Formats: sequence, structure tokens, C-alpha cells
Amino acid sequence: MCGIVGTNFNANVDFLKITNIMKNRGPDNTSIHNIKNNFFGHTRLSIVDLKEEANQPMIFDNLVIVFNGEIYNYDELKVSEKLKCKTSSDTEVLIRLYQKYDINFLHLLNGCFSFCIYDSKKDRFFCARDRYGKKPFYYYIKENKFIFSSMIKPIINILGFTPKLNKVALSQYLQFFVPLAPNTFYTNINKLDSASYLLYENNKVTIKKYYKIKTYKKIHDEDTALKSIENILYNSVEQRLKSDVEVGTLLSGGIDSSLISTMYSQISKHPINTFSVGYKTHSKYSELPFAKIVANNIKSNHTALEIEQKDYIECLEDVFINLEEPHADPAAIPLYLLTKEINKQGIKTVLSGEGSDELFLGYDNYAKFLKYYGFSDSLDEKQNSFLNEIISSLGGNKEAEYLRRVVKKENIYNSFGEIYTTSQRKKLLQKVANFKYELPKKDPVDWMSYIDTKVWLGEALLSKVDKMSMANSVETRNPFLDFRLVDTAFSINNDLKVGNTNKYLLKKVAVKYIPIEIINRQKKGFNSPFNEWLFEEYKDKLLFDIQKINNATSLFNDVYVQYIYENAKSNKLKQHFYALWYFCKWYNKIYL
Repeated sequence: MCGIVGTNFNANVDFLKITNIMKNRGPDNTSIHNIKNNFFGHTRLSIVDLKEEANQPMIFDNLVIVFNGEIYNYDELKVSEKLKCKTSSDTEVLIRLYQKYDINFLHLLNGCFSFCIYDSKKDRFFCARDRYGKKPFYYYIKENKFIFSSMIKPIINILGFTPKLNKVALSQYLQFFVPLAPNTFYTNINKLDSASYLLYENNKVTIKKYYKIKTYKKIHDEDTALKSIENILYNSVEQRLKSDVEVGTLLSGGIDSSLISTMYSQISKHPINTFSVGYKTHSKYSELPFAKIVANNIKSNHTALEIEQKDYIECLEDVFINLEEPHADPAAIPLYLLTKEINKQGIKTVLSGEGSDELFLGYDNYAKFLKYYGFSDSLDEKQNSFLNEIISSLGGNKEAEYLRRVVKKENIYNSFGEIYTTSQRKKLLQKVANFKYELPKKDPVDWMSYIDTKVWLGEALLSKVDKMSMANSVETRNPFLDFRLVDTAFSINNDLKVGNTNKYLLKKVAVKYIPIEIINRQKKGFNSPFNEWLFEEYKDKLLFDIQKINNATSLFNDVYVQYIYENAKSNKLKQHFYALWYFCKWYNKIYL
């Protein structure tokens, strides 16, 4: 993986220095190129074709490319598309495909990517991002100025000023943990949506989708479903082992990472390297014992990193710098520490299990939603009114919250709009558009899976994984997010997918590979004692940090801030509090 940056105007800055801001994303080589007063920069993490000829910006004929990612089927494309390449890199394959098909080749790619191809004959920038948002692509377009980058900071440095706060992004962040594309926290700095391409030509911008998930059902029997899942996943793991450096795996001890690690160990001719993170205290959050079971079973070279409060607190500043803008998933911190350890051991690439929960219904929320979905559809107006009375009487009960959202046909994502002052809430209601993704019709299983793949996975999880791993020059690869597996999962009859337990089909596949105690264990998720450690370290200063920003901005309702704070001290509403506190820490650093 790498860092990319480019612009169409001479901003009178040291462009090599700007490019080196992304050195963590690519420590092996930094290069820049200027053509027709268009500047391109690249920092390289060498994974495939380690030779100098594969460095970027790569230039052939009238084309310049800067590319971040991996194309896993690039060797196959050379053959099937009869491409004549001079290097062994996947980067050149993109150029040759562009020469053959112009912009109409993205559907051929199996990989994680963001790139820009500059066509000097047409004076055209062709930029694209992978199907599910694994690799970042930020851009700025205003007053005939075009800037793009893998990170936000190079764009701000080229501009020479910090754009004002985007309050729509703040509203989305308080609902989804991150702003949704195209929004970032900086006005006019956008992120390209997943499965999209951008053309900038003659000072005009065109953004279009090139892929969307299809939910047409083609698989109606369980045996076919199981064989398809197993074969595609196994091949996906195999493809993601293409590398000229060692590949490890993130092994949490859950079904997803355990299945991937086991498949990898069967493909490999030598013991693989597996990595886990846990906690010296607060063992209820730790999954190290489960990871150890799998590591012993596959005889891997296993590293179990145990962190404590001091480690957590000391790395917060580095984590926040590398996230660049508020990102309210506290799992970023242990992931940062784990990939830092992986880097120390000389590993550049790891497999990771993101995507399985969304595709195979792994979250408890799905079962809760389905429990009430059909029930609420059958109620008449009088019954709905009666049910609303019941919900109100249950107060803050989680079951009541699901009932309320289903009955009112609301998004199942939770937000806390009460956090805003009345005036701020009115302004934001005028600005924030309704959720506009084209959703699968009628079927609640497709609806939930699609939304979580698009939002929770695509916007929150994958951006966290990319930013934290690349902060430590470690590339992550996601076998569950091979587009063939995603399309297959959505083509399976939903009655088969739901089964009688979460991840019903995947568990049936996993029985052949991993110990039964891993399959039957209760799902924990990537949790940590973040709330306990923050309160032990900072105490009432946490509230002070929020109040300081609120005194300066009047963004939030003071009474509700206090309410969240008091609950968080008892480990309730802790993610609400973390989101608010993190935003205020960021705002203080950027704007005050």
C-alpha cells in the first residue's frame, strides 16, 4: 500500500515535503513528478515487484499514474486481456487497461485501490476507488483548483489554510461514528464514495458509480450455498497471499479471523505468523485465550500482545494524528498498538476478517430487528398506538429502542440528537439530507446487510483499519471482501442465511476448519476497556474538555452533556461520550 497526492496548480509549496507527510503509508520510496504544471507524488510500501522499475509516479507514453492498493488478479488480467507489460507490477496493468478500454475497465479489477491516471493528451484526471471503500481518496475542487490525496493533511498544506468545520459531517459522525461520503469534517474537502470514479476535465468534475451490490436470489439450496462460500473464500485467501514479502494474519479468536488463518495455514508450506491483542487487566474484554486455541491448532508463530492503561494513554496522540479527523470507534487504539508490534517484527502485510459480520449476519442487532420487523408490518394504526405506549413505559430499555425504531420505520442506527442545542438542531435539520442510498426493496435481511456493508463497514471499519495499519506501514487485506464473495452472499436465499443462529452458513463452513469451541463461543467484538482507562487517567478533565469547546461554540446542550458524562462514569452510554469527547479534543487542536 502507498500514499498518493496530486494537484493541477502550482501552490508554491515544497511538493516533495508535502508528499513525505505520507511517509508512514510508504516508507520504501518517495517520488514526485511534474507534467504541464500538474504535480504528482507517491510514497511506496513495496509489496509486489520490489524492483525500482515499479516505483511511482509511473509514466508510460502520455500517461502518469499514482496508485494506492493491490490488484489481486493482475496476473490473470495480463493473460485474459492480452496486456503487454514491461514491469512485473500491478500498477502497470492499470495503465495498460486504460490504454485498451479508456475508463471502462474498473469492473475487471479484483482488489483494494484508489488511484489517479492523468492523461496529458486529454488533460484529464481519471480517479477511482474500490468497490467497498478499503482505500481512501480525498479531494478538493474549487475555483478551478483540483487536489487529491490518500490523506487530508497534504490537501490542507497545499491549500495553505484550514477550511472551516463541516457541521453536516458532525451530525453524521454523532450517528454513525464517522462522516459519510462525500463529507469530511473540513468544508470542501470531500472523500470519493466507494465503487465510484471521478473525472476532472476542462475544469468540470463528473462522479459516477461503476458498481452496486445486486440482491437477486440465485442460490436456493444449502449445499450449493456452502460450497460456493467455501470455494470462493479459499480462493480469495489464496489470491491475497500474492506478495514478495511475508504475509501474516490478525487472529482475534473469532470465527472470521480463525477461518482465514486456518485456510492460510493449509495453503502455506511453512508456519504462518498470527497476531492478537489483549489486556493485562480487564480480562473480560480479552480474546487472547481463544486466539491461542486456534494458533495451537494451526501451529502458527503466534504473538499475543498484552496492553495496559499506560500503553493506551501514551499512544492516544499518535492515534488521533493518524486518524486526521474524529472517528469514534475506540478499537482504533488497540489496533494501532498491534500493527505497531507487527511492524517491529518486520511484517508488511496481514490478512484481516472485516466483512463477514455484514455479509453473513453476525451482529446480534440483526436478530433483534428481524424479531419485530414482520410483527410491526401487520399492526393497524390503533395497535401501533398501543404498542407505542408500551415502548414509552419501557423507558431506555434496548429492546424498547428496537421496537420503537421498527414501528416508526426508522433507521436502526442510534443517534443522540438531544446533544444539540435547539437552535443548532433546527439548522442541522435544514442541512442534513435523508439517507439516500438505493436500498434493496422490501426484504429486511438485504436491507440490514446492505446498509451495514455500505455504512458501518465501508465508512467506519475499513477507514479505521486502513489508517491505523498504514500509520505503522502495515497493509491489511480482507478476503471476505472479494467482490465475488460479496455478490454470492447477497445472491443466497435469505431464509438460508438467517438459519437458527448468527452466521449460520459461515459456521457450517467453519466446522471443517476450526475447533468447535471457537464456533460455539459467544461473540465479543473488538472491545477494550477504553472507558475505564480514560476515566481512571483523566477523571473530571474529560468533562472539562467538552465544556471548554461548548463554551466556545454553543454547539451542544449542556444538560445533556452532563447526562452523558454521568452515565459514562458508570460505563453506560460510553461510546456516545467517547464520540463527543474525541470531537472536542480534535476541535480544540484544529480551531482553537
